[in-house]
Amino acid sequence: MVCPTHAKPPCGFHIRANPKNGPGGQSPCRPSTPQQRPGGLPCIKYSRCVNYAQLLLPDFSLIFLGYLICRYTALNRSVWQPVESLVYYLLFPVLLFQSIVKSPMDIGAASGLIGAGMLSGVIGIALAYSLPHWPWVGKRIDVRDHAASAQVAFRFNSFIGLAIAERLAGTQGLLMIAVLIGVCVPLFNVAAVWPMARHGQHSFARELLRNPLIIATASGLVANLLGFQVPEWAVPTVSRISAASLALGLMAAGAGLQFGLLTRGKTLSVSVLAIRHLVQPLVAFAMAHMFGLDAVQTTVLLAFAALPTASTCYVLAARMGYNGPYVAGLVTLSTLLGIVSLPFALGVLR
Repeated sequence: MVCPTHAKPPCGFHIRANPKNGPGGQSPCRPSTPQQRPGGLPCIKYSRCVNYAQLLLPDFSLIFLGYLICRYTALNRSVWQPVESLVYYLLFPVLLFQSIVKSPMDIGAASGLIGAGMLSGVIGIALAYSLPHWPWVGKRIDVRDHAASAQVAFRFNSFIGLAIAERLAGTQGLLMIAVLIGVCVPLFNVAAVWPMARHGQHSFARELLRNPLIIATASGLVANLLGFQVPEWAVPTVSRISAASLALGLMAAGAGLQFGLLTRGKTLSVSVLAIRHLVQPLVAFAMAHMFGLDAVQTTVLLAFAALPTASTCYVLAARMGYNGPYVAGLVTLSTLLGIVSLPFALGVLR
C-alpha cells in the first residue's frame, strides 16, 4: 500500500514491505497529502524493498497456474468454460457491488478520476476506430477482423485490475477502480459491440442490457448514493464470494490463453496492442496531469490504463459471429504484455 515517507526526494511516498502486514507486505498506513512535481502532478515514490515484480507476481502466478492446469491436467477447457460463466455472471458482479457499496462515495471528490478515466477511454476508442484510415495501415487490415479486435485496444481485464488496485492502495484503491469500472464498462461495451453490430445483424442495446457487469455496477452506484449497506449477517458470505471471484477469475484468464492464429493480421495485431499497452498509459498520464489527480488517484488511473485487455473479448467476438480464435490470440498476447505495461505505467511514468 502507499505510505508516507520521511525521505527528502521530490516524490513523497513509497511502498514499504513489512512481513507482519500479510500478503504483499502492505502497510496499514494511509497516504497523506502528496508532494507535487514541478508540473503540478502528484507523484508516489516507491522504495526498492518492494518492486513491481513482487507486487504483480501473485496475480500473474494465478494466471500461469490456470494455464498449466488447463493445458496439462484433466481440467481442460470443458471444465473452465463453466467456471468463466460462474465468475462472469455471479461471483464478479457480487464483488463489484460490494466494492462500491461498502465505502461512502463522494461523487464530487471522484469526479476528476471519473473524467480522466472516461476521457482516456474515449481517446483509446477513437484511435481503435480510426485504424482503417491510417496511412500504410488501413490497406493491410481486414474489415471484419478490425470490427472484432478493435475492442482489444480499450477494454480491460477487471479481475486483474481489482486485484492490483487492492494490492497497491487497499480498500481505497479498490473503491476507486470499482468506480472506474462502473462508469467505463457501459461506455466500453457500447464501443466494443457497435462495430460488430454495424457489420452484422445484432442489437447492441440488447447486448448491453444483459451485461451482468453493467447491472452490478449501476445497482451498486445507486445503492451507495442512497446509503444502502450490506447487512452485517451477510458480510462474511459476500466477502467469501468476492475473494473467490478474484482467484477464480485470474485462473480462468490463464486457462483461456490461446497461442493459435497469432500470425494472422500482424499489422492489426501490433496496432491494437500498441494502443492498449503503450498509448493508453501515456494518455492516462496526461489526463492525470490535466485533471490534477492526487497521488492515489493517479496510481489507480495508471494501473487501470495499463491493464491487459478483457478476457471476454473473444467470447463476445465469437458470440457475434466473428473470428473468436484470432481475438483469443490477441487476448493472450495482451495478458503477457501486461507484465511489461503495468511496471512501465507505475514505475517509469510515475
